[in-house]
Amino acid sequence: MGRGMAEVAPPATPTVLEQFGYELKQMLGHSTYGKVYKAVACQQRAQVAIKVISKRKTPEEYLRELLPHHIQVLKGLHHKHLITLYQAIETTARHYIIMDLAASGNVLQRVQSQGPCPESLAGHWFSQLVLCLAYLHSRAIVHRDLKLENLLLDCQDNVKISIFGFPQKVAPEDANGELLRASMAAGAPARGALSQTFCGSYAYACPGILQAQAYDPFLADTWSAGVILYALLLGHLPFDDTNLWRLLQQIQQPPIFPSWQPLPQECKDVILRLLCPASQRLSAQELLQTPWVSRFLPPGPLGDLPSATEAPET
Repeated sequence: MGRGMAEVAPPATPTVLEQFGYELKQMLGHSTYGKVYKAVACQQRAQVAIKVISKRKTPEEYLRELLPHHIQVLKGLHHKHLITLYQAIETTARHYIIMDLAASGNVLQRVQSQGPCPESLAGHWFSQLVLCLAYLHSRAIVHRDLKLENLLLDCQDNVKISIFGFPQKVAPEDANGELLRASMAAGAPARGALSQTFCGSYAYACPGILQAQAYDPFLADTWSAGVILYALLLGHLPFDDTNLWRLLQQIQQPPIFPSWQPLPQECKDVILRLLCPASQRLSAQELLQTPWVSRFLPPGPLGDLPSATEAPET
């Protein structure tokens, strides 16, 4: 999302939000169905982001079905590498979604301005992504729109994943009944639930999505994570999404690693175990166990999801 644009909110907005203790500042950028502003929670004197969605300018189906569903999915999710939903306010004219403020922009902006990341930085950001993804998957929630733009950065340059787009909770009855419930109870990802919904961006979409086939949405997320890791390390996407036919051809083969940008074999191994057929693809939990990712994880038991789910300190 863009930074530095100074646009004031619509005249009626401050009055509504002031009743709930928020003071709008400048606009940060546009999202699919609204504008995002920096704001201050007056009582806590803390900075937040507020997404303002106009009912008049937004499709009825989104307002009636998708938005309430997304809000319900996000309630109760707390992870130090996830943008937290604090409050949702509805008026006759607008919805206001109050969230964490990512003060340092997003990872796409950083890669575009500075080029490929050093291995240490790529590992730092990617391990944070995987920790959060394993947390979501253990709760039967799939992101469905992982991309560089949705990896936001806080004031300490830590990743905070934005999930306010296409999140979906996979219901036990949508998958293999008892098997799914048992895997969730054990903290494992909910494997076996297939989806046929197209979500996200072509460049980050797994083969099943692009080929209009039923696919495992959890492994679709880890494919997108593989695209992200490739882009972090090499500064460009592994597949060309400007031509759909060419893209469909490219994703049938392992990604190409340029000879002039050598990567450690452990990095390549992780990417190759993600950008591969679903039957061979690593889950988020399995990613935590790989030598390269585990090197960048914080101290503590690998994959100990409960210890990784603490809410951000305030």
